[in-house]
Amino acid sequence: MERQNGTLSLPKSLLKKAKIVVAQEEKSLSELIREILRGKVEQQTGYEKAKQRHLSLLKRGLNLGTQGRLGDTREELHDRT
Repeated sequence: MERQNGTLSLPKSLLKKAKIVVAQEEKSLSELIREILRGKVEQQTGYEKAKQRHLSLLKRGLNLGTQGRLGDTREELHDRT
């Protein structure tokens, strides 16, 4: 995987706390940032894919086996006698 360096500007207090976290997890700060960014990107792209699948399904519609007809009227369905 090709890599490229980037520069981040973080508050000192956040950077200190992040260094403690990575030391406890025995990983580098770069590794932690990569994991977080990868998760965010996968979450966003997964959401978009799911959204497109569902929009496509809405356009096609679902086969409920009724051939577009209801068996009962609204009044029959709500009859409480």
